[in-house]
Amino acid sequence: MTETEKVIERVAGAPAVMLEKTLDTSKQISDSIVNHTHIKRANQYWKTLGPGLTTGAADDDPSGIATYSQTGAQYGFQLLWLAGFTFPLMAIVQEMCARIGLVTGRGLAGNIRIYFPRWVLYTSSILLFVANTFNIGADLGAMAKATQLLFPEVSFGGLIIVFTTLSLLLQIFTSYEKYAKYLKWLALVLLSYVFSALSVKINFHDLAFHTFIPSITLGKEQIILIAGILGTTISPYLFFWQTSQEVEEQILGGKTTLKLRQNETTEEEIKTMRIDVWSGMFLSNIVMYFIIAASAATLFSHGITNIKTASDAALALKPIAGDNAYLLFTIGIIGTGMLAVPVLAGSASYALAESFRWKYGLYKKLKEANSFYGVIIISMLIGLSINFSGIDQIKALIYSAVLNGIVAPIILVVIVLISSNKKIMGTRVNHPLTTGFGWLITLIMTCVAFAVILSPLF
Repeated sequence: MTETEKVIERVAGAPAVMLEKTLDTSKQISDSIVNHTHIKRANQYWKTLGPGLTTGAADDDPSGIATYSQTGAQYGFQLLWLAGFTFPLMAIVQEMCARIGLVTGRGLAGNIRIYFPRWVLYTSSILLFVANTFNIGADLGAMAKATQLLFPEVSFGGLIIVFTTLSLLLQIFTSYEKYAKYLKWLALVLLSYVFSALSVKINFHDLAFHTFIPSITLGKEQIILIAGILGTTISPYLFFWQTSQEVEEQILGGKTTLKLRQNETTEEEIKTMRIDVWSGMFLSNIVMYFIIAASAATLFSHGITNIKTASDAALALKPIAGDNAYLLFTIGIIGTGMLAVPVLAGSASYALAESFRWKYGLYKKLKEANSFYGVIIISMLIGLSINFSGIDQIKALIYSAVLNGIVAPIILVVIVLISSNKKIMGTRVNHPLTTGFGWLITLIMTCVAFAVILSPLF
């Protein structure tokens, strides 16, 4: 090739090289823009999440974990479909509660006080306090037992006192804005159950079949267990907490509460609330799904069918599923306990404070709402003392389930009536389909109540 031909070739090839470099640079810029957009959307979605996320996450407390673990250990994958079945039921109820909080500017007990007889108010609030206190005791005990699995040399009593003190300090002396952020991030600990399930060997054919095909064995034990799952998932303390947290969020945003906000509640607020609530309930139910799946794939398949506590489930996982699943499961118990205990204590305190017209709210300081914080302190201390009283944790949970079984249908009737009342809710009233589902859920939970109450007689 002559020198002239070489020059011509270089000149002719230059645009191609430049074009290739330009395209490469454009692709890098395009990828960067796409990644930035994804990050921005994820950040916006995270900011949207709030009361719904923490309410859903609090539902998977140590007592719930014990129930789901027992379900998987005793029946394998058979009852996996319950996670999908309870998801819309739970989300519909919590959305109604959230809308009531947004539109009325009051918690659930405040609305019951105005629109219903006093016996409904006092019965539901007092039973809620008693049920939540038993549940707090059981959860504190489960957290202590789980911690002992990692640090066996630490005393059980000392751990319960530490967890109680830490929880009280956060509730009383931390600003609501910071406290809400802590609860929000703490909800992510639930992902440990997803990872623990994915770290064990699972028969995906059986998993898929029982996910979509309902199956029930008409036996006493399974019916009671199903009632327990529904009672754990659609639980009164979640109703009160969700409604009151929507009010707290309004106050945090500088909005006026304790008055009807029919015309002030915007479509954007409703949309944001729905994303938050349905995301939180989805997280709650997907965690239930993976706990049942993990227990079925490990405990059931190895003949371990009797799990009494969440810590029992974690301990049984270790020799079967290995250290990774065991560690993730144990950390999850501690984390969810730290999330659920304040919700249990707080929801009871909101109910009693609104019932007796005390000043209330986590945004207030201790001296501004001493009765409200006093209920939280008393509930926590009684829960702590249950662990030293000789009462069996399982019995405490049964007592809690029975009380919740009595309260849930009453509160559900109230929720459906308030959220479908146009005089109260204005244009934010229930869609007729939502009201229909509300009454269906109430009927289901009434059947659950009878199953729980009558279970000792079986």
